[in-house]
Amino acid sequence: MSGGGGPVGVASGHGVELAVRAVLERFGPFEPLLGVILGSGLGGLADRFEGAQVVVGSDLPGWPRSTVEGHEGKVICGTLAGVPAVGLSGRVHMYEGHAPEAVILPVRVLVGLGIRALVVSNAAGGIRRDLRAGDLMLIADHIDLMYRNPLVGPVGRGETRWPDMYGTYDGELRDAVRAVALERRIPLQEGIYAGLLGPSYETPAEVRALRRLGADAVGMSTVPEVIAARAAGVRCVGVSCITNLAAGLSPELLDHEEVLETTRQVAERFQSLVLGSIERFAPLLG
Repeated sequence: MSGGGGPVGVASGHGVELAVRAVLERFGPFEPLLGVILGSGLGGLADRFEGAQVVVGSDLPGWPRSTVEGHEGKVICGTLAGVPAVGLSGRVHMYEGHAPEAVILPVRVLVGLGIRALVVSNAAGGIRRDLRAGDLMLIADHIDLMYRNPLVGPVGRGETRWPDMYGTYDGELRDAVRAVALERRIPLQEGIYAGLLGPSYETPAEVRALRRLGADAVGMSTVPEVIAARAAGVRCVGVSCITNLAAGLSPELLDHEEVLETTRQVAERFQSLVLGSIERFAPLLG
């Protein structure tokens, strides 16, 4: 990683470069240490940025537009828990019809702005039998079952052609999250996240297969963004909000409104966990 606040790596591609330039023109000189994807359960952190400057993603060149409720699509620059940061409020997914390179464009823009670490969050279905709706799960690793790697194609500037995915979810950053959970008495699970393309939920047979593969939770996001960040040398840490039991583990049918309701219920402690963790990240990113 580079020092002195310089970029870790800027992805090639005219769209990425134009978007980076547009953000800097809108916000002025800015050297963020941290990128935060404010996914399900973390949207409220958008109001916790100090000195916040906000731009709607669709006003930036090449920025993909979300069609999913709960993903409003804004870029927020400011200070979060004392750390210079850029937040992405909402995200886009491949199941909306976006190409993989479009899904990771926002992360590549964050890399172009100079972030050194990326915090990701998501909603996920619980596979492991001790997980319950409302649990928070620190992501220890992931299984990519989307079968559409976002790095296929030209190598992005500052990215490696063959990123080593060992230690994808940074050990020091995960230790910091665990410590905050203990201090604030926030129950925290830990497990492996499986990323599937969606948009259909998994069948009970697929859930049983995922369990045999070692997955503890399953969702439809996060993996492409993390792959893009790791290709540029950015450290990653992630937390899943378990919003429901995966298919076949409950008699209830899965419903997106249930997902949204669960994230609303856990939002306060989810945000507390992340804010406390960011405070601990600061000395690790200097």
